[in-house]
Amino acid sequence: MVDAEDQVIVGLEVHCQLDTKSKLFCGCSTDYRSDGPNTHVCPICLGLPGVMPALNKKAIQYAMRVAKALNCEILNESEFSRKNYFYPDLDKAYQITQYDKPLAEWGYLEIESDEGGEKRVRITRVHVEEDPGRLVHMGNVERGKYSLVDYNRAGIPLIEIVSEPDMRSPKEARKFLNKLRATLEYLSVFDSEKEGSLRVDANISIKGNERVEVKNITSYKGVEKALTFEVTRQKNLVRRGQRIDRETRHFLEARGVTQSARSKELENDYRYFPEPDLRPLRVKSWVEDIVLPELPDARRERFMKEYGCSLNHARTLTGELKLANFFEQVVAADKPGLSPLASTWIADTLIGELNYRDMSLDTIDAAGFTGLVRILKAGTITDKSGVDVLRVMLDQRQKGETLETAEGIVKRLNLAKTTGDAGAITAAIQEAIRENPKALEDYRSGKAGAINFLVGQVMKKTRGKADPAELNKLLLEALKAMGV
Repeated sequence: MVDAEDQVIVGLEVHCQLDTKSKLFCGCSTDYRSDGPNTHVCPICLGLPGVMPALNKKAIQYAMRVAKALNCEILNESEFSRKNYFYPDLDKAYQITQYDKPLAEWGYLEIESDEGGEKRVRITRVHVEEDPGRLVHMGNVERGKYSLVDYNRAGIPLIEIVSEPDMRSPKEARKFLNKLRATLEYLSVFDSEKEGSLRVDANISIKGNERVEVKNITSYKGVEKALTFEVTRQKNLVRRGQRIDRETRHFLEARGVTQSARSKELENDYRYFPEPDLRPLRVKSWVEDIVLPELPDARRERFMKEYGCSLNHARTLTGELKLANFFEQVVAADKPGLSPLASTWIADTLIGELNYRDMSLDTIDAAGFTGLVRILKAGTITDKSGVDVLRVMLDQRQKGETLETAEGIVKRLNLAKTTGDAGAITAAIQEAIRENPKALEDYRSGKAGAINFLVGQVMKKTRGKADPAELNKLLLEALKAMGV
């Protein structure tokens, strides 16, 4: 149990760019990332005098889809406001957002808690707003530093999803963010691969102390890193009897630390007032027309029921839309036969190998991976050889070489399982025992783990081709014959 005085309290404010073709209040394209600065702008998104915003209906429909998926209540009436503050990337000196009348309120998202069970994190509100521009920092110490402003991003439609402070650790915050990202991807309203498409402000405190806001978090891993640093910093202050100031801090991802930026603003500092150029929204009647796709929780339950996946594997496989689709492509031809093995190999082995190489799932051919699962299921190769085959397949992808089938790799590298050749396995066993007398003595003295070591040595000598069941049987027979 966590000491009540050390209890961590975390709430998140998540800003997600909606994947619409045009901006929130004008017709400028949102596909700006490969183009030059200030090439996707017009008088409206530049905030020139006399212009009038025109609301993007698709952005509101996308936001409502998110609100419904998060179990929120769509309000009968919502409205836009002006949030007034001065910053160079804010061309109008105010941001059009929603304040006291958001689009939706009081939903929830379920995550796995630190204790392992399901935990409901409440959603305070979902509202729509425009993105500001972007500062580009230039120069160096010798020639002087300066910043330029790119307004291509100004006016991109955002939704802000504000949670209640229901998370109790940096790990839970990351789980919430991963689950939210997956939900948005399943809804087809968000592209997580676009740079800057998701940004997080985290509010964190130690129970009984002031709250600190951490801004400038732009990655999923960054949330856990920033909060872990901040938890340690705040707890150290408390233990030294020092005060935790209510402030805004920035996360410096390259260094993994937070840095004080300014004292925390209060809401009345922004002088909110209703946007006079936009009428109130009355869109609750649209909710009936919103048909949600199968979301991560429902797909997880289906994977467990239809494919026999374990809870942990089902969570992993459905935690990313591409991964869930890949799994279903792999097992499409033979669901009952391939499902259990495919779920294990994708969730436990493939993901680890891809992460090690920093490769995307997009680079893997589902049909080729199905071939590997088939020969594993047939018992043609051992698990050790299966990993070797997978690594060859990934290496060929990474190097742009001609791709071989799993069967072709097994044949070329002579990785087929050694079965029926008890003499070869027995010889390898005798050699392993002779070379490792300490393991033999450990087994004699009752250390059961010693036999696992000897199995590993024999597998090395047979290049992983020995059948594990046959190997264990012959090893125990050899030890018994030696009177061990």
